[in-house]
Amino acid sequence: MGARKRIAAEARKEALKSTAIASLNNCPTSPRKMRLVADTVRGKDVFEALNVLRFSAREASLRLEKLLLSAIANWESKNEGQRPEEANLIVREIKVDSARMLKRLQPAPQGRAHRIRKRSNHVTIIVDSAKN
Repeated sequence: MGARKRIAAEARKEALKSTAIASLNNCPTSPRKMRLVADTVRGKDVFEALNVLRFSAREASLRLEKLLLSAIANWESKNEGQRPEEANLIVREIKVDSARMLKRLQPAPQGRAHRIRKRSNHVTIIVDSAKN
């Protein structure tokens, strides 16, 4: 590897050190319901977001809270010796994408059948320190 590539790679690695990513795949909640919860915590402080999710009545908030705790743990493993309370962590990005759809049939009147689509989603959360 050349000197320029090595220097650029080290700079990229140092820039990514302050961020942590956690993802949840094939979550059996519809993406629309998950986005409603994700929109409430996007851009907030991590501990404020945890409080919002903990006291939310929606079922999707339980899964999102667990995912946020995982992202915080990933950040702690990257930055040993630092505490998340002092780093001013924020939820920089939350992406909710649709995943596979289970297709089922439900009997309908007069010999017909209606299709039921049981939706699921993928959630990716990125936590970053606020000083960037």
